Amino acid sequence: MLRTNLGRRIPEGMRDLLPEEVALQERLERDILAFFKLWSYRSVLTPTLEYGACVQPNIEEEGIFYKFFDSKGRFLALRPELTTPIARLVCTRMRGEPLPLRLCYGADVYRDIPVRHKEFRQVGVELVGSAEELADAEVITLAVEALTLIGLENYRFNLGHMGIFSALMLEAGVDGEMRGKLEEAMARKDLVGVENLVAGSALPKKMRELCIQLPHFRGGEEILDEVLHWSERPELREAVESLRKIYRLLDAFGVQGKVSLDLGMLRGFDYYTGTIFEGYVSGVGFPVVEGGRYDALYADFGVPQPATGFAVHLGTLLEQFPPAAVAAAEILVYGRNEEALIEQCKNLRDQGKRVEMALGLMDEKEARRIAQLKKIPEVLSAAICSWTE
Repeated sequence: MLRTNLGRRIPEGMRDLLPEEVALQERLERDILAFFKLWSYRSVLTPTLEYGACVQPNIEEEGIFYKFFDSKGRFLALRPELTTPIARLVCTRMRGEPLPLRLCYGADVYRDIPVRHKEFRQVGVELVGSAEELADAEVITLAVEALTLIGLENYRFNLGHMGIFSALMLEAGVDGEMRGKLEEAMARKDLVGVENLVAGSALPKKMRELCIQLPHFRGGEEILDEVLHWSERPELREAVESLRKIYRLLDAFGVQGKVSLDLGMLRGFDYYTGTIFEGYVSGVGFPVVEGGRYDALYADFGVPQPATGFAVHLGTLLEQFPPAAVAAAEILVYGRNEEALIEQCKNLRDQGKRVEMALGLMDEKEARRIAQLKKIPEVLSAAICSWTE
């Protein structure tokens, strides 16, 4: 049956990967995961489909999820990220393992949001069971060095803390709907939206000014001292001093030069509670690395644990590398005897060679023409009964 036009297309936000793109993605993922394992991280993998109660506890809430129902009417969703499913895994099958746990992954995630890509590959880490600033500094360092490892140079990281915004909202007595709108606007970096919300609010003048200034507070450690004058609340001092310690530890790790403080940065997913960070590559208008601390998430699964981690959007990074031709084979084997052809290919593959068998009996001239078209570097006749390097 002839496919309709829709049947010849792919859903919006999805994409096919050509052999060259798959080879590049596999290489980047392999190199990054091998690097994580040098730091004692172990690979895990969760299902593509999760119950909605795992990734979206409030089923009625509008979200970013691809939603389904199984034959029993239970709400399912394609995983939009790996942090929550891994929390479920740690609190069930890995419950009782010695802490801290260092876990890493490479997997596809799916988000039904109005952006170019709705399916993308992620690699990342989760460090579970430590509330130490050193744990935050470790995962930030891993994120920075992962980008260096794969050959990127023009990138920067922004580092912030959710506690600074939360303390200011407490100082101003802002909660509920107003806080949610402000947080959403700042997370989107919608500065006009922030100004409009503040202008139409009953916030004191000082707090209106701080909310407008906050997204512009970027730089080095010196900006933290100024923040301490904004409020006497202990929550603010705690967040600032935690951020200061992490920033200094990044200097000890040798990556502070790639990191700037951004006190107006907020993150999506509502489980973030402390340090947050994003990595940007020149020419890409959105973060290619996202991460932070999420100390409250594990309590939702009945096993309270501090945790921190990040994800690299690997699919986005593919576009930062030039395409490379991929030769499927090292050797093209041809001949005029099918049994000899099969045997010769088998012998070469047993030696670890990537071999393409010519389909159809042919002479050397035709075999070389095919090899040139396919960029196969060597041609071998099956009439040769033995082969050595």
